[in-house]
Formats: sequence, C-alpha cells, structure tokens
Amino acid sequence: MERWILHCDCNGFYASVECMDNPALNSGPMAVAGDPKKRTGIILAKNEQAKAFGVRTAETVWQALKKCPQLTLVPPRHDRYREISRRVNAIYQEYTDRVEPFGIDESWLDVTETLPLLGTDARALADLLRKRVRTEIGITISVGVSFNKVFAKLGSDLKKPDATTVVLPSDFREIVWPLPAESLLFVGRHTSERFRQMGIRTIGDIARADPSLLREHLGKAGDTLWRYAHGLDDDPVARTGERAAAKSIGNGRTFPRDLTEAADLEGEILAHTDAVAVQLRRSRQKCRTVQLAIKFPDLHVISRQMKLPRPSYLQKEIAEGAVQLLRRHRAANAPVRALTVTAADLVGEDAWFEQTSLFPDPDEAARRRQETLEKTMDDIRSRYGTDSITLGAGIGHSASSATGADDP
Repeated sequence: MERWILHCDCNGFYASVECMDNPALNSGPMAVAGDPKKRTGIILAKNEQAKAFGVRTAETVWQALKKCPQLTLVPPRHDRYREISRRVNAIYQEYTDRVEPFGIDESWLDVTETLPLLGTDARALADLLRKRVRTEIGITISVGVSFNKVFAKLGSDLKKPDATTVVLPSDFREIVWPLPAESLLFVGRHTSERFRQMGIRTIGDIARADPSLLREHLGKAGDTLWRYAHGLDDDPVARTGERAAAKSIGNGRTFPRDLTEAADLEGEILAHTDAVAVQLRRSRQKCRTVQLAIKFPDLHVISRQMKLPRPSYLQKEIAEGAVQLLRRHRAANAPVRALTVTAADLVGEDAWFEQTSLFPDPDEAARRRQETLEKTMDDIRSRYGTDSITLGAGIGHSASSATGADDP
C-alpha cells in the first residue's frame, strides 16, 4: 500500500507567535534573537518583511542589522513556543495517531490508514490542517505531501508561507532532482562543500552519482543520501507519545570571552562531559564514540570524533577522549569561542565489547569504583540539586582536577 506522509512546518514559528501575541510587531521587519551581550546574538526567526531585506535565520544580529537597520528585535519566550507547539500538534493528532515532532515547529504525520476513514485525499487534508491552524491558533503552516518522510519535508520547504506541495512517485524526479543538493534532508554545510568538490550540485547529481564514490567520500552517509535522492526512504513515522531513542547526547556553550588557555578549555570539557554522562546514565545508554566541536572567533567550526575502547557512560572516560581530540586538533594558543561535547553511537547500558584501544585500558576494579562514584553523585544531585556536586571543572580549573565544585 502506498504511504501518504505529511510534513507540517510552522512558518517563521517564533516570529509568528510573537506577531500573533503583539500584532504591532508585524507592521515592519522584526526578528526573534538571542542576547548579543551573551554572545548568543543570532537570528532565531524572522517575519516576511525582514526576509525581504535578506535577513536570514542563524546569522548574527549585527549582520542582520547591516541589512536592515530598522529591524525590531525581541527576545525568545520558549515556554510560550512550547505551549503553541502542543496546541498545533493536538490538531494533528485528531487525524492520526502517528504524529512525530521534528523539533518544536515541525511534525511528520502518517495518514495512510486514516485517509479512507476520513473520506478525503492527502492534499485536501493538508489544506484543512492549514486552515485549522490559521483560524484556531493564529499562525500559518506549510505542508509537504509525499510517499516518504524525506520528500514530505522537502515539499514543505518549497512553498512558504501557508502552502501545500505534493511530491508523488510519478513526478518526484521533475520536482526534486533540479533542486540544490543542500535541499535534501541531512545535507549540511560540510556535506554540501564535499559535494561541490565532487562536482555535485543538485539532488539529481546525487541520484546519478556512483554509490561507491559517495561511500568513499562520505561513508555510510553517502549510501543514505543516494537512497534519499531516489525516494527510497522507508523510515516510519513514530506513533504519538513514542520517543525514539536518542542517537546522540551533547552539551556545550559559547563562552563570555574567547578562551586561549588549555587549562580553561579542558576544564570546560570536564564540565560538559559531566552533563553528558549524567544524561547517558539517566537514559540507560552508553556511547561508543566521542565527538568534539570547536568553534573559533571567526565562527569556523571543526568537528572531530574518536571511538572509545568500550561503550561507556563514565564522565572520566568520555572526558579523556574529548581532551585528546582538543589537544590533537587545536593549534597551540588558538582562541576558542565555543565547545560542544557529544556522545554518539549510543547503545544500551548492558552493551560490552572490546576494540583496539586509543589509550591504555583502565584497571577494571578502578572502572567499577569510578562507576560507583559517579552514580553516587547522581543520587546526591537528585536529592540536593544539580549544582550540589560535580566532577566537571569550570573555567580556571585544569583537566587534571579529579573532582571539585563549580564556581557559583
């Protein structure tokens, strides 16, 4: 049976909510942005007037103001956005029990089984959802309709705001293949640059490429993107309330000032890996790979990863890997704007296997003691708060510190 998948995307979500609550904001260009004083000053969302000036999501506030000096900036209100997101998804859930959020402002819906019961077709249902969200909530959505999740999402991006786009098995090559390669789901800046180096410009170029060549340059992702370009995505839409297991767990921050001292940066890594390890233990998962993303003052980011000797949810072992990555891939004294540590390649907490070690195997008795220590700390935090005790060190502590309280 042919699937019918909808991807519903709230248009300029944060900005739309702000303009809904304060209609005066929509009289001119406006954007929701972080606080520049805290160095998180980027555009999170913008209205159509700001878009006409070339203001783009994720660019810095100063870049946006150069394009549009009259731009009105408002701070984000995340609790309000979550409230509206719940109301929007509640409408979707009236039509199917398969509603899978993709972030706060997007959701996939599988309506394959419910369309016959509703006595309608997928396009008509998409139009109905757009009307209901517009009239009952006060914001607009764009909807992509297709036979898989990837093309449904791509369809919702093609026409904005408040539009329905249908991509069928019979016409996806005409609609999808001429689009830029970065229009395809999971083709980010790094992958897009690799494609350009390979002479690949469009989704059609991906589809026509030799799969072995894509695999050589991109690993497993090359196979996945080749399949996506051919419409061979059979990923199911999760049922409402189902939460897919996290594929990675990360923690990071942008610093109030650029950091140059190794001790400061390694102290930050200890703090981030502490938070990551706690989340791993809470979700009863271990990671097999540690990733470190380093952002420099010019906003250039490098991301590197390494395998652990065994699956782990211990802060000490994850930190050792992340610190090694920092020492290997950061030039001496190079200033750093932000760091993010991510635990990836997750498995259940009972997983255990050996592989070639990248650093000496710890004594197993010592590992057990470390596990007892970190789980005891989890218990203390659950009773007295997350800041009551920590293994991580803040700025000013070196990575050699085994324990220590955070600075207030």
